Amino acid sequence: MTTTLSKPRSTLLITAAILVLIGAAGWGIVHKAGAVTTPAATANSANAVSVTTAAVKQQDMPMYLNGVGTVTSNARVTVKARIDGQLDKVGFVEGQDVKAGQLLAQIDPRTLQAQLDQALAQKAKDQAQLANSRLDLQRYTTLVQQDAATQQTLDTTRAQVTQLQAAVQADEAQINYAKVQLSFTRILAPISGRVGARLVDPGNIIHAADVNGLVVINQIDPIAVVFTLPEETFQSINTALRGSQKPLSVQTFPRDNSTMLAQGNLTLLNNQIDTSSGTVQLKAIFQNPSHVLWPGQYVNARLVLGDRKQALTVPAAAVQRSQDGVYVYVVDADNTVKNQPIQLANIQDGIAVIDKGLSPGQRVVVDGQYKLKPGIKVTENGAAAGSTGNTGGTGKAPAPAAKGARN
Repeated sequence: MTTTLSKPRSTLLITAAILVLIGAAGWGIVHKAGAVTTPAATANSANAVSVTTAAVKQQDMPMYLNGVGTVTSNARVTVKARIDGQLDKVGFVEGQDVKAGQLLAQIDPRTLQAQLDQALAQKAKDQAQLANSRLDLQRYTTLVQQDAATQQTLDTTRAQVTQLQAAVQADEAQINYAKVQLSFTRILAPISGRVGARLVDPGNIIHAADVNGLVVINQIDPIAVVFTLPEETFQSINTALRGSQKPLSVQTFPRDNSTMLAQGNLTLLNNQIDTSSGTVQLKAIFQNPSHVLWPGQYVNARLVLGDRKQALTVPAAAVQRSQDGVYVYVVDADNTVKNQPIQLANIQDGIAVIDKGLSPGQRVVVDGQYKLKPGIKVTENGAAAGSTGNTGGTGKAPAPAAKGARN
């Protein structure tokens, strides 16, 4: 009996021992796997690249082209004498504003006044002779009817009347000429503007053939800005002109790209492209009551072509270039990046306008691209918040646009 009962007990003990060994082995394997997995996951997290991202935005963007221009007077006149004579007086102060028709200088008028008086006297003499000849014509006409005078005498008297009429007309022409010459002794401002330095002092003899003249008048209100743009921009400008019901706007900025100086309207797109420089010339007119623009001043000119409605925009720093074209790094939902080709419209004010390749809300990398390659994981270092806001009304000068930028 004792032998029969001990066999099942020993079998149970052996089975229990085997189960314990199996459980211990399983726990060891699981513990080891966990010990290996945790460092691996930690290593993958440590290998993620820290980058700065920004969201693709959709907003209205003003489209413009940037050029360098020179401020020029809207009109410039060198005031010269039209007759010879002695300059009696000057009627302006150097550097002052003058109005059209204002007296600028006076030339000694006495000689021309005497010539006018002489012409008037000659006319009076010829008119008296004409009146007498007309009376003679009336008398001879009556006498011929009475056969008291010859026809020849009548014809001679009639010719004399005609001759004296022509003489009076010549006198009138001479008088008008003398009056015009006399008016030239008063030199008037032909345009409104600002006078420069006085080039001749009173007392000097001046001549109509003098090259320098008396003074130069520059019209500075309104004033003009002449600037150039690359010939590649011509089609964009032409399209904007044809599609606009009003003149295109032009804004000017100082060379240090600070606050806008003035805003005016485009008045000229030159009728040919300068083949030597590959540029087209444009001209804009500005109201200039405060004289913030001055002839000879160099400025940055911005030609506003219009607004691009709901354009896709990203910070310009996100745009990368390679031999295959233009692209950006897009961050997917699993925080991996991919190389996304795009079609770039243009870059202005640090903002890139995208035609194709992106959608609103996508995240693009704006800093740290040099560490990236497609498929790598990234961590967010920070967002370029507000970097793609609309800058159309900031009054700041734009960075020069890429050559040939289009709208």
